[in-house]
Amino acid sequence: MRETKDLLARGETSVLDHVGSVLEAVRERDGELGAFVSVAGPGVLREARQADARIRELGALAWRRWPLLGVTVSVKDLVQTRDLPTTRGSLVAGGRRRLDAPAVQRLRAAGALVVGKTATSEHGWSASTVSRLGAPTRNPWDPALSAGGSSGGGAAALAAGLGAGALGTDGAGSIRIPAAWCGVVGYKPSFARVPYVPGCADRLSHLGPLARSVPDVIELAGVLTGAHREDPDSLLQVRQARVREAPLRIGWIEFPGTSAEVRRVTEQVWPVLEGQGHRLTRIEVPFEDPYPALVDILAAAEAAGTPVDQEHLCDPGRLAVVRHGRALSAAAVMRAEEVRLALRARLGAVMERFDLLAMATVPVEPFGAGEIGPRWAADPEDLLWLAWSPATYPFNMTGQPALSLPAGLTRAGLPVGFQLVGPVGGDDLVLAAARRLEAELGPLPAVPVRVSERMV
Repeated sequence: MRETKDLLARGETSVLDHVGSVLEAVRERDGELGAFVSVAGPGVLREARQADARIRELGALAWRRWPLLGVTVSVKDLVQTRDLPTTRGSLVAGGRRRLDAPAVQRLRAAGALVVGKTATSEHGWSASTVSRLGAPTRNPWDPALSAGGSSGGGAAALAAGLGAGALGTDGAGSIRIPAAWCGVVGYKPSFARVPYVPGCADRLSHLGPLARSVPDVIELAGVLTGAHREDPDSLLQVRQARVREAPLRIGWIEFPGTSAEVRRVTEQVWPVLEGQGHRLTRIEVPFEDPYPALVDILAAAEAAGTPVDQEHLCDPGRLAVVRHGRALSAAAVMRAEEVRLALRARLGAVMERFDLLAMATVPVEPFGAGEIGPRWAADPEDLLWLAWSPATYPFNMTGQPALSLPAGLTRAGLPVGFQLVGPVGGDDLVLAAARRLEAELGPLPAVPVRVSERMV
């Protein structure tokens, strides 16, 4: 984003040319990648010309008024937009308002240009970007593999250079999982720090940005953050924790089932953090796995939002979740909520001992494109569709801020994500620590070849 702004400020390119090149790249490459479900029309070119006029008039001062002026972004297909349809990855048609969600309004008001809507699983139900609307979203590093999900379209687009930023959602890891697998940065803010309208009944879902660097994520987050009257939870903003550079007390966790390659790559981060003066302590996973409660909370919400007469339009995997939700008693759902409350209390106590928690974002490497999980979690009837990502969903249940940034590559050349988690309200602490860590780790190499050359 910074490089694009510098080029625009020096007059070495125009917003119109920049947007045109992004749209052309989408047309050339996305048929193979499957990141976008719709692409902006002539309206975005009019916006680009208006941005160029502002730059001609004000020069570099234009970015004081419009901090994202000329920046190209995509929006996940769960989030409403006024000029592009919102399908939610579903065959169910109609009933969705054609207007911008508050987060999209804020991006546009800051000068960002929405170049398209990116793919999601149906209603974001799975952590693999697969739906009945089209082909699965593929990983730009190896198109035989999944990009993760459910914000996989946005992460894959960024990794392939199709835009500078992306707006995603995260109900159990849906920003951080694809960020980890596609080699970009994904940030899940504290719950309701970015208003989510219309909201989700499960109160697990967060809106947040993805980008190719932590500074870019910070800039996007600065525009997106803040209360909005249509999201009552956002009106109850938790006071932000004080930011300290070092030494921070960091609890290092390794989740069961972590692959040897993920462990090897993430272990290389330990000496970097230690070299920055932080005090690292290896700890056991400090809570019981809340996955059964997560399943019941998600399934109840999915069931509530799915009319029986539309079941035939559902993804078969999501339908298994819906039917589980319909079979739950009210008492069972309340017991799941009690688990959530106990987890929040438990992690609140843990965060009194540590400033941050650190871990691999996802303990396993990407599975095949078109699959919803590793082989042991692939049968929808088993309801294990998210169980393979135990380092992400607990922090949706607690509402804590979490960020995934690239830690390095496996020997097979695939990105591995490293996650930092802070206390509720500790977003600025997480972002500052991630920025400093990224500066020492350095960027990943570019995606090695064109997507089309690695298609299978």
